Amino acid sequence: MIESNINYFYFGVDRKMNPSLKVNKINNANANAQATISLEELDKKIDKVTKNAGKNLKIDGFRKGKIPTAVIKARYGKQLESDAQRECVQDLLQDILKELQVEPNALIGDPKITKFDKKDNGIEIEIELSLTPTIPLDKVESCIPEVKIPEVSEEEINKRLEEIADARAPLVGIEDGRRKLKDGEYAKINFEGFIDGEPFEGGKAENYLLKIGSKSFIEGFEEQLIGMKKGEEKEINVTFPENYHAKNLAGKPAIFKVKLQEIQTKGKIEIDDNFAKTLLPEEKEANVALLKEKIKEQLATEKKQELYNNELKGTLIENLHNAIDFDLPTLIVEQEMDLLLRNEFSKLPKEEQEKLAKDSQALKAKREEQRENAQKSVKVTFIIDAIAKRDNIDIHNNEILNTIYYEAMAMRQDPKAVLEYYQNNNLIPAIKMAMLEDRILTNLLNKKAQ
Repeated sequence: MIESNINYFYFGVDRKMNPSLKVNKINNANANAQATISLEELDKKIDKVTKNAGKNLKIDGFRKGKIPTAVIKARYGKQLESDAQRECVQDLLQDILKELQVEPNALIGDPKITKFDKKDNGIEIEIELSLTPTIPLDKVESCIPEVKIPEVSEEEINKRLEEIADARAPLVGIEDGRRKLKDGEYAKINFEGFIDGEPFEGGKAENYLLKIGSKSFIEGFEEQLIGMKKGEEKEINVTFPENYHAKNLAGKPAIFKVKLQEIQTKGKIEIDDNFAKTLLPEEKEANVALLKEKIKEQLATEKKQELYNNELKGTLIENLHNAIDFDLPTLIVEQEMDLLLRNEFSKLPKEEQEKLAKDSQALKAKREEQRENAQKSVKVTFIIDAIAKRDNIDIHNNEILNTIYYEAMAMRQDPKAVLEYYQNNNLIPAIKMAMLEDRILTNLLNKKAQ
């Protein structure tokens, strides 16, 4: 039996069109067709694929290229028939596209074979296919909302300047052994973690510098350090989160034996022209006034990004979705529904997953709930892609790799391992699309930025 989805096509020499073919163009993005593949046509294809196979086959007792077709058919009959059926379907697809008067690249997704019945007169076949829709872009500019970037105050500039100075200030050790560790200070610690009385991999470190309040450790760990004195030892009880990345530790209670080696706090750094020169080494006339101007520009950029990400990009997407109308490819919408269903299914508790898997009607209803979101997602994706082509905007591979690298580093993960995960799970196209969408929305909003 031929696969329900066709994964590749060929469009070769002209041939006589299948006389039984009936093509129905539903709209600009969808069509279906019915036809009968005659036994005569199927036999011809079997002879053809048998002949081609015989050129490379090796069978004991026969020279390469001299194997009788009867021998090949006897040994590989089912595979040859399957290959012949596939070629017949490919020919039929060629006929359908000719009938629709569209080029092969107009096909989007894999055509879906909804009927494949062997009869006495041949194979009755029905096919659904989707075509790339035409996207009208004349309303795009009218969809862009007004953009008014909030002003940057002197207070905000000074606050950021102080934060920069604080971040660059050196750490100073506190020698007073009676001094207790406070929130916001730095603790240099030795620690070792135990689960059920046994140490675990990655749970030990020496002279580790931890900022109290950074929330970089398991919840409750940093809080229990507060009040400790230099040289003091303490046992800290915590529980690893259920969603902890290391599955062997997730949800388990642990005891950490901790020794506070040193308390450190931030020293003071003077904000003057010399400080400005260290931050602006390429500026000949660097001073505090110029540094403040640079900070103002940075804050303005951040405010713009925050406004775009938290409000205007969403508004723009809604406007584009509501204003631009075109036929959606049904097969693509159905694929998106399947994807959304899988995502939602994976988030359900195991008991609910098992219950839903046994109830086909409930599962079908759950899938149908995804239709509206799937339609919106597909529609917006097509609009974004059309604008990208219109404005000649693209995301290059090195940009994708850099994004993955820096995000992995920010999450303290191995960039190579993260990249391999994305590649193995075919997530790179989704990342590229997300980056493309972000760039296009930003470019559109910038047209009205004030």
